[in-house]
Amino acid sequence: MLPFAHNGELKFIDALFTSTSATCVTGLIVKDTATDFTMFGQLVIMLLIQIGGLGYMTAVTFLTVMRRQKLAHRDRVLLQESLNYPGMEGLVRFLKIVVASIAIIEVGGIIILTLRFWADMPFGKALWFGTFHAVSAFNNAGFSLFSDNLMGYSKDIVINITIPFLIILGGVGYFVIIEFSNYYKKELNRLSTHTKIVLTMYILLIILGMFLLLSLEWDHAFKDMSFYHKIMAAWFASVNYRTAGFNTIDLSTLTDSNLFFGTFFMMTGGAPGGTAGGLKVTTVALAILGMWYTLRGDTHVHIFHRSIPSYQINKAYTIIFIASAYIVLSTVILSEVDGLPFLRTVFEATSAFGTVGLSTGNGGVLSYSALFSDAGKINIMLLMLMGRIGVFAFTIAIIGKAAQSRIKYAEGRIII
Repeated sequence: MLPFAHNGELKFIDALFTSTSATCVTGLIVKDTATDFTMFGQLVIMLLIQIGGLGYMTAVTFLTVMRRQKLAHRDRVLLQESLNYPGMEGLVRFLKIVVASIAIIEVGGIIILTLRFWADMPFGKALWFGTFHAVSAFNNAGFSLFSDNLMGYSKDIVINITIPFLIILGGVGYFVIIEFSNYYKKELNRLSTHTKIVLTMYILLIILGMFLLLSLEWDHAFKDMSFYHKIMAAWFASVNYRTAGFNTIDLSTLTDSNLFFGTFFMMTGGAPGGTAGGLKVTTVALAILGMWYTLRGDTHVHIFHRSIPSYQINKAYTIIFIASAYIVLSTVILSEVDGLPFLRTVFEATSAFGTVGLSTGNGGVLSYSALFSDAGKINIMLLMLMGRIGVFAFTIAIIGKAAQSRIKYAEGRIII
């Protein structure tokens, strides 16, 4: 809200929406980041993206460790949950490796993007654009300093490779990156089941997203593109469909079928312990496995020669059901309050929940959320917070945990 942070008028609700979108690494905008904010305002947005991607608890704990202060047990538990680290042993060392890995990956992205943008603008501006977009991409935020996002670079091989790979590295989670690195260096004999599921789901979902985009848009949104351009556009959109909000094509030109399928990809989100939100790929994978083995009449779920506890399967079902209920309820409220088309509204609501940031647009350079009333914008902000915090944690914070019961009733028989 500071006068030197923005150009022109900036309402409080729009400032709050922007800061929420940045902190939740979503990327939905109701003000043009490129023109409505000064460089100082853009710097504030970038710092919020970095803190939101790293995680508040992770950032605070790292500063504590750097001051050589001892962590209390409660702080270690909170850090473990924040990083989704499986255990307490080696937690501080893992934190240091995480921060170092983030720095290395982002600096690498900054160098590549700065060199690319330098061909189109002065070096100082290119450095700022390279830094902002590298941070935004790795943290799966989707904020851009170009008014048309990255549509001007839809054919550029450097942008179409660098941005998606930064998004993927941020989305798979710190644990997966570090474990895969240790496995590659022969420090591990076997990848964990978690890492295998995450990598498998990422590959399958990217391929499936590309297939749907190419098959449904080949003679529609992609009809005037060359074969190379179509592949680049489908690859870039498929990666961003689930985790980040960058776009090289106008999403308002996509078919209703693609917008509908896109909601499932966005709802899935990224991996636990990373910079992406949503249900998480592991949650969806466990739900699919549970359904598959139930249909086969097998009560023991297993994958990669490892058994999966029934509690985790039930938790996956619960998360998906609650998330679907939140999105449907929010969409109905938005449609009724603001009177806007249902499909585009559910696409926007799902994008907010998945902290994706993709949008069919308001007819200009802003997100569809710019058309919502103040109440509608608050609704979208709640969805962004829910998607970033996690459905399970968000719901438990509202209803509280049930007290442990020492009574066990006789088993009832129910016909299904």
